[in-house]
Amino acid sequence: MNRISDPTAIQIGDEADWSREVPTTSWDPGRKLLRAIRRYQYWRGRKGLVAALARKYATLRHRFWSVMCGADIPLTCCIGGGLLIPHPNGIVIHPDVTIGVNCLIFQQTTLGIRDPYVGAPHIGSFVDIGAGAKILGPVTIGKRAKIGANAVVLNDVAPNATAKGVH
Repeated sequence: MNRISDPTAIQIGDEADWSREVPTTSWDPGRKLLRAIRRYQYWRGRKGLVAALARKYATLRHRFWSVMCGADIPLTCCIGGGLLIPHPNGIVIHPDVTIGVNCLIFQQTTLGIRDPYVGAPHIGSFVDIGAGAKILGPVTIGKRAKIGANAVVLNDVAPNATAKGVH
């Protein structure tokens, strides 16, 4: 599998705005879900009893916030810093998807595969993905691209381009 396992590896030349992921209120499910994922990933590479307990706690928090959000974002996916999911309901992300820094993903979005042997999408940095969009297969979404609401993306999208409808 040639997947990037370190989220910092996709930040080359791009600065992540980590303040976008800080919960702003006590009830901020999207940001709390991301925080649980980040905590798990922080403790994943460490050994010892404290790390094992911290991973279990982060996994429980991830499950709780996944249910509260109705989102399916795996603990092991590669997400660049500064991801913003203001309405996380119905977001589905395949474990092999890579997402660049400072992206915006709205509700009911699917980032997945079409064929299990072909590959998953790679989302560049600063990409905005509208509500209900589906990005499927081994496609690359260029830096600063915009994906319209309810778009179905099956081909690459150039940097700074906009995809709407079936692309």
